[in-house]
Amino acid sequence: MQRRETGIWIIRDTGRGDRSTGTRDRGEAEKRLAEYIAQRDRRPGGPAQPDEITVAEVLTFYATEHVASGAVKDPTRIAYAIESLLDYWGELPANAVNRETCRAYGRSRVRHRKDPKTGEVIETTPIADGTIRKELGVLSAAFNYCREEGRILNPPKVHLPDKPAPKDRWLTRSEAARLLWAAYRNPEAKHLARFMLVALYTGTRKSAILRLRFMRNVNGGHVDTEAGILYRRAPGVAETKKKTPHIRVAPRLLGHLRRWEAHGERWVVAYEGQGVASIKTAWRTAARAAKLDDATPHTLRHTAITWACQSGRADLWELSGYFGVSMETMTKVYAHHHPDHQQGAVAAIGGRKL
Repeated sequence: MQRRETGIWIIRDTGRGDRSTGTRDRGEAEKRLAEYIAQRDRRPGGPAQPDEITVAEVLTFYATEHVASGAVKDPTRIAYAIESLLDYWGELPANAVNRETCRAYGRSRVRHRKDPKTGEVIETTPIADGTIRKELGVLSAAFNYCREEGRILNPPKVHLPDKPAPKDRWLTRSEAARLLWAAYRNPEAKHLARFMLVALYTGTRKSAILRLRFMRNVNGGHVDTEAGILYRRAPGVAETKKKTPHIRVAPRLLGHLRRWEAHGERWVVAYEGQGVASIKTAWRTAARAAKLDDATPHTLRHTAITWACQSGRADLWELSGYFGVSMETMTKVYAHHHPDHQQGAVAAIGGRKL
């Protein structure tokens, strides 16, 4: 067994991948190790039925084989989701997953805010349905992966909350300035200010920004400051439904990028010379200081697209290609911000005599 940084013990079984015991107690972990060995030795070869394999095993196979291979866009987010799923499902068999237990999982997901001095929980808020949907989506993907790899037969259906309506939350110029200033004035959050600038000028997704470097690499995109082009994904990486088109960089952002590169930085968003895996803590601090608790990193992408539409300097088709957004989404979520939106209809109606 081995202990994670989180304190949870994991079982390491060569050739079978790691699996979580779901506990921080050494004695309890050893009991689960014994149960695992007994169950493993009883199990016949070939795919398991849903009552013969645990949710923890399914998630472990998915994490150690699929996620670890670099086949997913945002491994950090998926790792957080798997941690939350393991905390709830633990050693339950796969056939325990049904509509009611999926709902119960959603009800169990809460966020605690603690007093920094005493460590006591001073506020508890439920996790948004959108986040729960993404986490359960990871569980569904894990079941599908294990089915395709011949590890499970007839995996259960994972029931997701309804997809939330598209958020119309975008930042005004003054709100964006407050958020930037909150990050910039914090000596521990200069990297967050860089992230915000790139997000607001390019509308690039968080995960792609955090992987950006100034040199071509196999792990993410890069910026060619000489040509003024931002490559959102690594060379040879296939496009996915979350489009990551290469784009030209706006002159103001390009000036910042060239200055950062001249200072010897390797990553676009860097902390003490190294890449940044997560901005969660820095973001929460800055958002609270700017009194923008409802803003998330994805709000910046939404803001960039909204501002571009409001300017009226490009049509929706060109903006769709630049930001990697489908025309369906542009029309449904952003078109009403464009000054040309419905102008023909307005002119047609306005020309009538009543």
